[in-house]
Amino acid sequence: MNLDDILRAELDALDKAGLRRTLRTMEEDPPNFASNDYLGLSRHPALIEAARQAVAGRGTGAGAARLVTGTDAAVFKLEEVLAAWKEKEAALVFSSGYAAALGTVPALVGKGDTVILDKLSHASLIDAARLSGATMRVFPHNDTQKLEALLQKLSSGKGRTLIVTESIFSMDGDAAPLRELAELKDRHGAWLLVDEAHATGLYGPTGAGLVAEAGLSGRIEIVMGTLSKALGSVGGYIAGSRPVIDWLVNRARSFIYSTALPPGVIAASRAAIELARGPDGVALRAKLRENIAHFQTGLPTSWKKETLPSGAIQPLICGEAATALQWTAALREKGFFIPAIRYPTVPRHAARLRVTLSAIHASKEIDALNEALATTHDCSA
Repeated sequence: MNLDDILRAELDALDKAGLRRTLRTMEEDPPNFASNDYLGLSRHPALIEAARQAVAGRGTGAGAARLVTGTDAAVFKLEEVLAAWKEKEAALVFSSGYAAALGTVPALVGKGDTVILDKLSHASLIDAARLSGATMRVFPHNDTQKLEALLQKLSSGKGRTLIVTESIFSMDGDAAPLRELAELKDRHGAWLLVDEAHATGLYGPTGAGLVAEAGLSGRIEIVMGTLSKALGSVGGYIAGSRPVIDWLVNRARSFIYSTALPPGVIAASRAAIELARGPDGVALRAKLRENIAHFQTGLPTSWKKETLPSGAIQPLICGEAATALQWTAALREKGFFIPAIRYPTVPRHAARLRVTLSAIHASKEIDALNEALATTHDCSA
C-alpha cells in the first residue's frame, strides 16, 4: 500500500473509534465557551494598541533567533517584568509553552537521571521527559504518597531527580498540592517544575499564579507558563534562578534554534502583565469568579455539578468519546461550541465537554448555556 492508502485506513479507524480530529472555522458571533482567554485580554484595547505601536515601529517579525541577531530591548524588559511578577531572579521567553517544556526538561536532565510526572501532566511535559532520555516515572494524579514511595526508591541512587506537575490541570481544572510537593522534593533532594499555564493571571493578589499565592516562589526551582491563555497573547516562558536561565540560553534547543517572538507579541504580552497585576486584573479576576459561581449555580444537577472544580475550567464528564461528540453537536445546534475532549488528551472512557469561563462572559450568555445544557440529553448518566 502507498502512503495515502495506509493513512486513509488509519483515519478510518480513528473515525470508527470517535477519535478523529478535524479543523473547524472559528465562529465570531456565538459566545465562545472553549477559549482559554480567561480574562478576555486578547481583545483588550491596551494590548491591541501596544501591539499596533510595536509593529509600526519595529515591524512584524523578529528576523532570526536571539543568539543570531541579538535581542530587542523590549524582550529583555518583558523577561524582567515576568521574573519580578513570578518572584524569581530571571525569566526566558519561548515561542510557545510547548517549546518551553521541550527545551527546558532535556536541558536539565538526561540519561542516568529521573523525571517523575503527575499522570495528568500536559502532553508537552510528557514529550519533554521522553525527549530528555531520563528514566520516566509517573505517579497517580495528585497522589503524594505514591510520589514519596517513588522518591524513596531513588534516594540511594545516583543522578538528578526532577518532579513535574501543573498547578491547575488543563483538563480537570483542579489544583496540585503544591506545598506537599515542595516538602517532598526538599526531603528527597529533588527539583520541582510547576507548569502555571492555567493559573497565570488568575491566582494570587497580583495574578502571578498558584505558586505565588501559596508563598512557594522561593522553594520551587522552575516555574513554567504561557503568555497565550489568561494573558491573551502568545508564547511561553520559564522563570527561575539566574543560573537556570543562563543554562537554558546555552542548552535549550527549542530556544536556541527558534526565531524570536515578534515585536507585536512582546508588546502585547507586557501590556497584559501590567493589566493583570494592577487594579484592572483584580476586577477581572473578581468577575471571573462571579461567572464561575453563576455557571455552577445554574447548571442542571444531572451534570454532577457537585464534583466541579472552583476554577475557570469546568469539565462535564461524558465517559465515551461518541457520547461527548454527540452532545457537542447538539450544543452547536443551539449556538454554543463546547469542545469534546477525548483520548489521548484525557484517559479512555473519560471523555468530556470542557467548558471554560471568561471574565467577559455576560450573565445572559451563561444563563443561555445552562438552558441549552438542561435541554441536552444527560451525558453524565
